[in-house]
Amino acid sequence: MNTKKSYTVQEATAKLEYYCAYQERCHRDVREKLISMNMIPLAIDTIINHLIQENYLNEERFARSFARGKFRIKKWGRKRIIRELKLRDITRYNIEAALSEITDEEYFSALEELAIKRLESLREKDTLMRKKKLCDYLLYRGWEHHLVYEISNNLIQD
Repeated sequence: MNTKKSYTVQEATAKLEYYCAYQERCHRDVREKLISMNMIPLAIDTIINHLIQENYLNEERFARSFARGKFRIKKWGRKRIIRELKLRDITRYNIEAALSEITDEEYFSALEELAIKRLESLREKDTLMRKKKLCDYLLYRGWEHHLVYEISNNLIQD
């Protein structure tokens, strides 16, 4: 027996307007939400079109907000941000717009700050292992290889 609540197009639209107003969403999130609400494909398209026209849903605005937040709060590098945006089906144009939110100066400063903070928390005594652990951590966070190796070589002298 299916106990899921069914929604009219008006009810679903109102619910999704609130959903999008609360936090920036991408088209994929909204589509998945509507599918989980058991909406039919025609209703999904109608609601998404309404949300776009009323400016509740804007992929470029989502991408810019996502990149700013993940960079400033979680200290993710560009590679991780790009990967996560691609997973959400964001276009190349919007990904490039999102990355323009991060200045090079701010980017290098954040990398250095993150590397120093991580290095201070490492208990490893062996120089090579310290370097490896630092590099692994920064690469996982999505920072570019050449920048990671450059900063680790500057911070940890053999």
